Amino acid sequence: MTTAMAMTIAGSDSGGGAGIQADLKAFTHFRVHGTCALTCVTAQNTCGVRRVDALSPEMVVAQIDAVTSDMQVGAIKTGMLLNQEIIEAIALKLRDLAPTHLVVDPVMVSRAGVTLIDRAAIASLTQRLLPLALVVTPNRYEAEILAGIKIENLADMQAAAQQIWQLGAQNVLVKGGAMTGNLKATDVWFDGASFTVLPTTAVDTPHTHGTGCTLSAAIAANLALELPLAAAITRAKDHVSQRLKFPLAIGQGQGTLGFGPGAL
Repeated sequence: MTTAMAMTIAGSDSGGGAGIQADLKAFTHFRVHGTCALTCVTAQNTCGVRRVDALSPEMVVAQIDAVTSDMQVGAIKTGMLLNQEIIEAIALKLRDLAPTHLVVDPVMVSRAGVTLIDRAAIASLTQRLLPLALVVTPNRYEAEILAGIKIENLADMQAAAQQIWQLGAQNVLVKGGAMTGNLKATDVWFDGASFTVLPTTAVDTPHTHGTGCTLSAAIAANLALELPLAAAITRAKDHVSQRLKFPLAIGQGQGTLGFGPGAL
């Protein structure tokens, strides 16, 4: 029996809510073996990030090399890449590997609108990594940066998706978790030819830490299972919604997604 495998290239969240910890949980839920390449280590909890230390670009690439030279990784996702040097090294390596299923979660701005990486890193991610992606999954604020427009309504989300697609990604999924009113939790998918609006009933909870990581990881897991992208996105969105209904109100700050029904 063949075991589906996926890789996450991202940072570590010591609080266990986001980053590679969230990614590996999502992989496991779909019974996909998870591998990883750490980009940075954070000291954080539910109240915030206290410290971030980057790994060397050489070490990040060495992890990718070690895994892919030995295992048949069916899908790769990227998350927090932290700086320009790491992004450039990863993009060069992935260009050589030419993965069929690359999911880029362009971790640049949090759902609360806090910028997480500098302009040089954003430029490298845009120019080097996005053109390699099967699908890129920006939130509202990341989509605004990538598209260079303000997003206030559905037409803006569609225009942003189209602009981002022109940067080279094969598919763009603009996430609506940070939208308001009827658009909250509504995503827009553009495949270069047509738009698909993906509405979801918003779950009223403050404990949403790791939502974006989990969604992109769940998409990657389902791609590793050889599902079409449309099915992978649908299953991933449902997975996140179900886990948001059972949030973990841990710590003194913002908690994270719960285990959800059917958890192992």
